[in-house]
Parts: sequence; structure tokens; C-alpha cells
Amino acid sequence: MGSYWSVVNAYRCEDFTGYMIEISNRYPRVAEYLENEVGFEKWSRCHYPGLRYNITTTNMVESLNSIRIVATAITTPLTPSRESELRPRFAQSNGRHTSQLNPITYHVKGGELEGVVDIFNKTCTCKEFDIDKLPCVHAVAAAHHAPVSVYNLVSPYYTKEYYLLAYGETIYPVGSQSQWDVIVVKVGYFFKLISIITIFTMKL
Repeated sequence: MGSYWSVVNAYRCEDFTGYMIEISNRYPRVAEYLENEVGFEKWSRCHYPGLRYNITTTNMVESLNSIRIVATAITTPLTPSRESELRPRFAQSNGRHTSQLNPITYHVKGGELEGVVDIFNKTCTCKEFDIDKLPCVHAVAAAHHAPVSVYNLVSPYYTKEYYLLAYGETIYPVGSQSQWDVIVVKVGYFFKLISIITIFTMKL
């Protein structure tokens, strides 16, 4: 199980490759299927071509409307979950050696992994900043050195303002399920993928 989630959540392709080798050695048929039939870009964080914000929800209408009420009471610049994720990085950035390479690029050393941060394009060689759109510990250190506000480097989608916009309107129930017009679409490889991942994770 650990190897599977490690390869799914890897930020850097070199880490992904190492985890995939481990899986391939243990389950060659699973590795072959995930690579050749499914494609890395459909399930791997570092290969996904679009933007991912690590946000999912299964709330019903009542829960969504309650979130709207909670959103109006937020006192921090970011949503609570992103604020709690970012805050520890302020302390973690302390003691990091930061040097300016040019007006927008900083080299941050210290910790297990060093990083080169571009505060204009909002990227870091550790790839966490690029993918999550939330400053990594290197970006926080670079921001302090610049100096610029760390919050200016955060994606606007994580801000209180966007949170309020997302839940600003009342969401109404869709009515009885018997009145729905449902279109059933069968996606063969998707069901096959679910089956093989279920078997794979049970073995780990």
C-alpha cells in the first residue's frame, strides 16, 4: 500500500521512477498495465498535465450550504485547510540558507532537499510549489529573503475570497431520484483499472 500511494503522490518524476521500479519488481503485470494501458498522466501527480488542487468533496446539498455559512466566518487569508498546511512551513523555513541568483530566482539550502525558487513564475525545483500552487518551504524561505508576502505567492483559488465565491449562492436539492434523467456511460478501462488497483492494494 505504501509503495502505491508513494508513486501516486510523488511530486518529482525521479522519485516516481524509483517507486515504479519497486512496484514493477513486485508486480510486473500491474506496472505494465498502469504504464501502457492506462497511462501515467491519468493517475500520477507528477505526470498529470493539468492543474490539481488536492480538493475533493462528497458533501450533499445541506453540507454545502453549511460550508457557505462557515466560509463567511473565516478570519485568515486562506481557507482553513490551506492555512493549516502553510503555517508550519514558516517555522520550517527558519535556518535555511537562501541566496539570490537573479531578481526573481533564489537558491534555498538546508533540510533533506534544496530548491531553486522562481517567485515570479511561482515554481520550485522540488515541484511541490508547481503542482499544489501553495508555497513550499523553499518558497517561504525565498519570500522572506526577497522580501515579499508569502500570501502573494499562493494561488487565488485558496483564498477566502474565492472560497466565498464558490459557496456564495444557495445550492438547491435536485429532487427525487426517480425524476432524474440519467445517461449511463460505460468506460471499460476505468472499471478494469479499479479492479486491478483493488487487487494490487490488497496484496501490499
